[in-house]
Amino acid sequence: MAKQIFINLPVSDLQKSMDFYAGIGFTNNPQFSDDSGKCMVWSDSIFVMILNHEKFGSFITKPIANANTQIAGIYSLSMDSLEEVNSFMENGLKSGGKEPSEMKDYGFMQQRTLEDPDGHTWEVFYMDLSKFPTPPENA
Repeated sequence: MAKQIFINLPVSDLQKSMDFYAGIGFTNNPQFSDDSGKCMVWSDSIFVMILNHEKFGSFITKPIANANTQIAGIYSLSMDSLEEVNSFMENGLKSGGKEPSEMKDYGFMQQRTLEDPDGHTWEVFYMDLSKFPTPPENA
């Protein structure tokens, strides 16, 4: 079996969150979805489980953080071009997301940040390694 990643996120409104993730290009896998959680698929190896608070709470022993006021993690997705980054962001903003900061340009990488309706932070970026700075010869 191929290695996969499942990111589990608590959400306050399952349908609103499902609409948001569908709006930025995720698809729903009904096999792993029910009334308390939805499996949203980014690729063959990346899945986001959006779970209502009751379902998410059944897996944890600590309180659920309020991602609108605290950061518990940053989830990053690479894109194939800056145009794809910008399109992803436009779709995310149209789907109820927020952009909390301006684009960052590191020369070899451009990055934008999108928060979902519950404040979970996603960074989308395009990286051109041919522009990555080379270390000095004596480093």
